[in-house]
Amino acid sequence: MIKCVGIKKTFGSQEVLKGIDFTFENGKTNLIIGKSGAGKTVLLKILVGLVAPTEGEIWYGDKNFFALTKKELSTLRMQVGMLFQGNALFDSLTIEQNIRFPMDMFTKMTLKEKTERVNYCLERVSLSGVNKKYPSEISGGMQKRVGIARAIVLNPKYLFCDEPNSGLDPQTSITIDELISSITKDNKITTIINTHDMNSVMEIGENICLIDKGMLVWEGSKDEVLTSESEELHDFIFASPFLQKLVDLRK
Repeated sequence: MIKCVGIKKTFGSQEVLKGIDFTFENGKTNLIIGKSGAGKTVLLKILVGLVAPTEGEIWYGDKNFFALTKKELSTLRMQVGMLFQGNALFDSLTIEQNIRFPMDMFTKMTLKEKTERVNYCLERVSLSGVNKKYPSEISGGMQKRVGIARAIVLNPKYLFCDEPNSGLDPQTSITIDELISSITKDNKITTIINTHDMNSVMEIGENICLIDKGMLVWEGSKDEVLTSESEELHDFIFASPFLQKLVDLRK
């Protein structure tokens, strides 16, 4: 569980976040949604410690993130996995070396132990046998799955995904969503996804917060989206004419 308490963030005279209170639940896919410029990316950066809030607290379980000692922070970071929007794979390293990188940096595991863990993670994302290939030799969707494998290689308690479906075709996006969802449930991870992909919202949105103009304006699950009377949610969701027609047909 990760909890935001009164999170505010100001850049100069611009107030980007205006007091966010929200709990990201363990074992669920927690989605942060909102229009461009709403503040969701800043919130994600605060959650992972890349940006400090102007006011407020972030709690990882019973620990206040911004009150941790250097040693406690180092331990916590070992429990965090990140899936970046652009994959962030090293072009000069093989797939196996890319996935092994966090273990090389943060563990004292033997090469055999690392290789076994790499193979397990590749199998988990249905990419067994690509160990010796380079990122340029596989598709964008496969690269995204390699990114997931690297994000879970240290068996994290917390998984952060920044626009995981960016640049992917619809079918591959569904595959990535299903993979993230199953990993979340199987490992009881607190997964937080920053997205504007409506398919992701409707397929795997178990705990959703909508940020609009720096404020939390709606929270709920995918099952509550189409029946909500929130004007802000309606404006965000039904920017797609297709979804508006879908709702009209359900009435």
